Amino acid sequence: MQENIINLKDENGVESQFEIILTLEAEEKEYAILMPVEDEEAEEAFIFRIDQDEEGEILVPLESDDEYETVVAVYNAIMEEEGLNFDEDEQ
Repeated sequence: MQENIINLKDENGVESQFEIILTLEAEEKEYAILMPVEDEEAEEAFIFRIDQDEEGEILVPLESDDEYETVVAVYNAIMEEEGLNFDEDEQ
């Protein structure tokens, strides 16, 4: 198994594999950007905050739209810096 592949269970106990495509820091917190492994046509990534508990690192869903917007802004800045930001409106 690849190092950047993790298994997550949903609220129904169904396990799915996700690839960690990027981790980033925003407002002194760390986040993981995940893509489903089995859905190759997926166009949207999942964003989780990386927190710590007594057993180690855990992934926590984002708590607010503001937190989501902050992470997306940092992600877009990183992609632009790397020359990977593809704006659909550009020709």
